[in-house]
Amino acid sequence: MAGLVRKSFDSPEEVRPFEEGKGRLELVNVGTVPVGRATFEPGWKWSKHVKPIAGTDSCEASHTGYVIAGRMKVVMNDGEEAEFGPGDYMICPPGHDAWVVGDDPCVFIDWQGFADYAKR
Repeated sequence: MAGLVRKSFDSPEEVRPFEEGKGRLELVNVGTVPVGRATFEPGWKWSKHVKPIAGTDSCEASHTGYVIAGRMKVVMNDGEEAEFGPGDYMICPPGHDAWVVGDDPCVFIDWQGFADYAKR
């Protein structure tokens, strides 16, 4: 059995900036699984600030995560939509757009969908 593992987003193993300085993704690797903390700045929208990096029509990542701060609206390709805020747990399948709601950054921890997210 492995011993204790300590990782910190204060010293991430990788940082991926979004377009136009609208935030960043910080990654730490826990075994073979990257865990990410994304900070989405006010005005951030996936279709504007990550789509040029991803090269897909919508976000094709599957997210499982927790909102620490701020608010985010997610709209699925089929029209289903929801807004998430502090304390909310999210499961979001591939095929969506998303954007920050309001004037505060949205900070989100994801255990599943950030391995290739915003990867150049």
